Amino acid sequence: MSLYSVDRIKYTTPTITHSTSTKTKTRFVLTMQLIVPINPILALLLLLLVGLKIYNALMILVWQPFVLTRRFKKQGISGPKYRFLYGNLVEINKMKREAQLSVLDQISHDIFPRIFPHYQQWISQYGETFLYWDGTEPRLTISDPELVKQVLSSKSGFFTRSKIRPEFLKLVGSKGLVFLEGADWARHRRILKPAFSLDRLKIMTKVVVGCTLRMLDEWSEDKTEKLVMKKEMNREFHRLTADIIATAAFGSSYAQGIEVFRTQKELIECCVISLTNIFIPGTQYLPTPLNFRIWKLDKKMKNSVKKIVDSRLKSKPDYGDDLLGIMLKSSLSIEEIIDECKSFFFAGYENNSNLLTWTTMLLSLHQDWQEKLREEIFKECGKDKTPDSDTFSKLKLMNMVFMESLRLYGPVPFTSRQTSKDLTLGHLEIPKGTTLIFPLMKMHNDKVIWGSDADKFNPQRFENGVSKAANHPNALVSFSIGPRACIGQNFAMIEAKTVLTMILQRFRLNLSCQYKHAPVDHITLLPQYGLPLVLQPLD
Repeated sequence: MSLYSVDRIKYTTPTITHSTSTKTKTRFVLTMQLIVPINPILALLLLLLVGLKIYNALMILVWQPFVLTRRFKKQGISGPKYRFLYGNLVEINKMKREAQLSVLDQISHDIFPRIFPHYQQWISQYGETFLYWDGTEPRLTISDPELVKQVLSSKSGFFTRSKIRPEFLKLVGSKGLVFLEGADWARHRRILKPAFSLDRLKIMTKVVVGCTLRMLDEWSEDKTEKLVMKKEMNREFHRLTADIIATAAFGSSYAQGIEVFRTQKELIECCVISLTNIFIPGTQYLPTPLNFRIWKLDKKMKNSVKKIVDSRLKSKPDYGDDLLGIMLKSSLSIEEIIDECKSFFFAGYENNSNLLTWTTMLLSLHQDWQEKLREEIFKECGKDKTPDSDTFSKLKLMNMVFMESLRLYGPVPFTSRQTSKDLTLGHLEIPKGTTLIFPLMKMHNDKVIWGSDADKFNPQRFENGVSKAANHPNALVSFSIGPRACIGQNFAMIEAKTVLTMILQRFRLNLSCQYKHAPVDHITLLPQYGLPLVLQPLD
């Protein structure tokens, strides 16, 4: 290689290095020139976002409670003081825990102070209409039957279902009749209504009879030499009503539906736990032990219900004409059908079993009425005849007893609605987003409405019908009223009458000495320590 060539290499190499370095520096400078203006903008946006979140939080946690409290106070409505973030939850939990330690006298039917001790205390302090706080949610408690009627009968769309915690949506489904609104609710109601027609109820009565006979046959195997049985009736009725709803509505059986019932029982426990805590939106997605349990149970229940649905799809080309068959032949999606199944499984066994539980407790306590019902049954149905759908219209006394049982021990202790806009209800000016609480148990036990014997068991008050039993025609709202009244109430009553008729044809009921009178609000009204009864065969 020539000297010229070497010199050329030596000369050009630094030139190339210098050029590359310059370009790199240029790029770096240009990049920094872009980044430097962007960083303050991003920081400002982030600051604004955080500031907005803090502002919204302060509005919800501080300003809204302050404004609403003042607004209601101007109308003469007060209540317990709002506590930051928790509202009145701490007080409620404390009073409920203390109340559940007590046991009532068996002849006492004034159970409202034990179930809702906070309502009892606040009514005595602030009157029957008062404001309290479930966390940051304002709740206006109203006991006036006329105002309750106006809200529940309204078709305006201004009184919607109150906010539901995510756990409850897992329990009964967000796309079922219970929580739907507007056009979706109307569509579901229209599709489901034929499942509870008179003809369908006659068919379902036969199913109820068959399931009840199976239970009674099992009981007959438990007789001792003295022909006396001891049964925990709340458990027995839960099993029976689960078998009935599984067979009558879904064409399956208790054995097939057992996973659904067990899972719903566990989810109820989760719901009860969650009600003692404040709800912060978004926390349902956190990987907490309770959330893991809820997610697992939700998946398990969906799979169990889907198995029942899939089994029907494979086994019957026309899907059948029961509740499940009607839904499968409709425009409902599989997801909607699964949620409706969850709703009816829950309502069909939980509420109905509680109605039977409290009615048998009352008849065991009031032997005179038990004998009156038995005489009526023997007269209208005979000692051995199986009841049918035509029998029940003749059992006037039995209907009166069930109405009185629903009044004193209704399965649903309260109901609620939420205002979707600022509105006027009677003399009240109610802001948008306020939850209205209707304490049905208090209303059903009010001496002003029902008379001086409101806390006594007196089925005779319903002698002339429900509308004339009190000084207001809509004083009894156990199944709700208006467009959203319980779609299955006729089935519930036929089921209860069938079961009670068949039991009283065979047994005399007595309270066990182990029974503790302690009703408790466990989503529905339950006997805290069960209902042990002594059953004595009549023959």
